[in-house]
Amino acid sequence: MRRRVSSILIGLVIIPLAAAPVLAAPFPARIDLAGGWAPEGIAAGPGTTAYVGSLSTGGVARLDLLTGDVDSDFIAGVAGTVAVGLEYEAGAERLWVAGGPGQQVRVYDAGSGDLLETYQFTSGFVNDVVVTPGAVYATDSNMPQVLVIPLADDGSLPDPADAFALPISGVFVYQAGFNANGIAELAGWLIVPQSNTGELFAIDPDTGASVQLLGEGSIPSADGLELVGSTLYVVVRGAAFSGVEVYRFHGGAVAFQRRIPSDELDVPTTVAFVAGRLWVANARFGTPVTPDTEYWITRLPTR
Repeated sequence: MRRRVSSILIGLVIIPLAAAPVLAAPFPARIDLAGGWAPEGIAAGPGTTAYVGSLSTGGVARLDLLTGDVDSDFIAGVAGTVAVGLEYEAGAERLWVAGGPGQQVRVYDAGSGDLLETYQFTSGFVNDVVVTPGAVYATDSNMPQVLVIPLADDGSLPDPADAFALPISGVFVYQAGFNANGIAELAGWLIVPQSNTGELFAIDPDTGASVQLLGEGSIPSADGLELVGSTLYVVVRGAAFSGVEVYRFHGGAVAFQRRIPSDELDVPTTVAFVAGRLWVANARFGTPVTPDTEYWITRLPTR
C-alpha cells in the first residue's frame, strides 16, 4: 500500500467544534416531515439548509433548520426510485443522491432541484455518498466495491460512461447482510463502517486497499457518518444503544469519546452537522409506512 494508515492522521488540521459558526437564534428540537416520508439520508446544505431523502418516493425535501420550514416538493419522487444517502457539493451547488437498489447515483441542481445526470452501476445496494475535490464516492452494501464518479477540473459533470466500480481489497471482507454503509473522507482516505460486523475501515480511493481502524463489534449496526474536523459522529442502532456515538482521530488512533442519546430518536440512520448543531434523520424502520405515518428529524447537542 502506498500510504501507511498513520498518514490518515499526520498533518490533520484539528478544527474544534467551538470554531464552527453558531447562530444565536433558537432552533427547533424537532422538525416534522410529510406523512409517510420514510427518511434515510440527511445532508447539510448552505446556511441553515438541509436536505432529507425519502425511501418511499425517491424524492428529496429541502428544510430550513432555523425556521422549521419543509419543502417536500423540492425534488419530486419518481416511481420505482428511492433516495438513501445524500451529499451537498458546495462549490458546484449540486446534490448527490444514492439510489439504493436502483444501482444508481443521481445528481441534482441544489438550488432548483433539477435532475442533472444519472450514473448507473452494476452493484448491490448503493447506500451513501461523499464528495471530494477529485471524485464522488458511493458505498455498495452488498458488493465489495466503491462506486467512483470522477469530477472534472473545470467543474463540469463527467459522462456516465466515465463512472466505474473500484474493488475493495485487504482486510475489509464482506459478509452476509449489509456491509459498507456510511462514508466520509479524511486526509485522502475514505472512512467506512461495516454495519454487520461493527468494524471501521479506511479505504485507499486510488487502489481500493483497506486498513482496519476499529475492530469487530466496536460500533454495532453503524450507519451514517459525519466528520467535523477530527471528530467523527456515527449513527448506531445496536441492541445496547441507539443514537450517535462520538469518536476522535488523534495521535495515530481512533478513540471513542461519548454517546449522545435522545428519547426523540426512533431508529436513527444518518446525521448532519449544520449551523453548529447535529441533526438526525429518524427512519423508524419496523414501523409500517402509511400516508399518515409520522416522520421527523431530531436536533442533538454536540457536547
